[in-house]
Amino acid sequence: MIHVELTREDPWPDGGRWEEIALAATRAAIARTPHGELLATPAHVEVSVRLASDEEVHTLNRQYRGKDKPTNVLSFPMVQPDLIATVTQNSDDGEVLLGDIVLAHGVCAAEAAERGISVDHHATHLMVHGALHLLGYDHLTDDEGDAMEEIERAALSDLGIADPYLIRED
Repeated sequence: MIHVELTREDPWPDGGRWEEIALAATRAAIARTPHGELLATPAHVEVSVRLASDEEVHTLNRQYRGKDKPTNVLSFPMVQPDLIATVTQNSDDGEVLLGDIVLAHGVCAAEAAERGISVDHHATHLMVHGALHLLGYDHLTDDEGDAMEEIERAALSDLGIADPYLIRED
């Protein structure tokens, strides 16, 4: 069973459907991978999603990636990808933390405006993207990047969200 623990700070708007969005995005991403069995496991599989300020993400990006700027999403896996299939079976307490996903509000909002889409839809895409990183997917190589992009497209389609990689003709 997948559980999402969400925390939100200003300037992310309150009263939104963030918990619902985060759970749907995470489930859609996992369902489109060979780790889809995580959705049905009796273990409590948790993903932490933090909706943060650009400043917080800037600090994390500098501290953990050596990049002195904010970015749209960061992922911090807690389980090695090759151990994901066995970790739920071998958990002492039936709980597994897959990892943390952190989104920067200003970067996310600016990218959504630039693409002419809602912040909700762009944040959903970033959460799908972040969840795939937690599962070991990487977009830094052509082959892996193409595979990750195809999973993102399929997961977002499952959620009724348009392909974020289509080139807009405006």
